[in-house]
Amino acid sequence: MENTNTPAGAPPENNLVWAIVCTVMCCIPLGIVAIIKSTKVKELWLQGDHAGAQKAADDAKKYSIWGAAIAGIGVILYFIFAVVIGVASNM
Repeated sequence: MENTNTPAGAPPENNLVWAIVCTVMCCIPLGIVAIIKSTKVKELWLQGDHAGAQKAADDAKKYSIWGAAIAGIGVILYFIFAVVIGVASNM
């Protein structure tokens, strides 16, 4: 007998790898949110909430990208600040 509660097809990509990379290398708060969102994908899919699973996967990706962008901007600002301080100290 076939289980009718199991949704057909595979769940969307949960983006857990990107969430972990974001947490470890970029921005801990946004990375943690991304990890939480990514771990909900399979659970929501198995409950039959395909739209919720897709939204959780999209949110995990979004928070990972935001975390990486914030870290990148922080690094750029740090180097600009270091150059300005270096130039000012030579005057």
